Amino acid sequence: MIRKTFENELQEVKDEILVLGSMIEQAVADAMEALKKRDIKASQKIYEQDRKINEKRFAIENQCMILIATQQPMARDLRLLASMLDVASELERMGDYAKGIATINIRMGDEPLLKPLIDLPRMATIASGMLHRALTAFISGDADAARTIPAEDDEVDALYEQIYRELMTFVIADPKTIERANMLLWAAHNMERMADRVTNICERTVFVVTGEIKELETTSIPTEMK
Repeated sequence: MIRKTFENELQEVKDEILVLGSMIEQAVADAMEALKKRDIKASQKIYEQDRKINEKRFAIENQCMILIATQQPMARDLRLLASMLDVASELERMGDYAKGIATINIRMGDEPLLKPLIDLPRMATIASGMLHRALTAFISGDADAARTIPAEDDEVDALYEQIYRELMTFVIADPKTIERANMLLWAAHNMERMADRVTNICERTVFVVTGEIKELETTSIPTEMK
């Protein structure tokens, strides 16, 4: 009976992690759409709603700490709870990236975008898709799936490099555009870092299943801003 209760409580935490993941996916999508449309009010709303993401993260951490303190979990259950703490932290940081993009849009004020957004939304779509599959693998304990996801980070990195080169051509042609170029570059950097944090979640999944702490490598060379 005690074990059944513990399993039910573990499932509740898993469900909350999925809810937090959905909140992150929505925040990233909304932040990118607001930037694309230069919708300042939408960005202000995203900025303010980051508080809910933080609250959800701390609630998950509290649940995990209570289970660790009261249930004395062993082996895989302990690895799972410890990893849940880490995953909640990773997700909260991804929420900060969405908030950061909202902040960029707000700071730009009436300034027009330096260029139409094409590759940046693609980065967001790929990173969010990686996150969704990574959380599915984490919750289901699918280490094989978790090992395959980080390879997609190469595509995100390639888009980041492409955006960097394109923005630099604008700056070289007209140095007065450097501030607007820098804004978009940091938005791209946020999405690049989001994909990196998805890899961290995948590594945690492998740890829960196998007990091994091992980096999941990608084939890309790190950029200077990493």
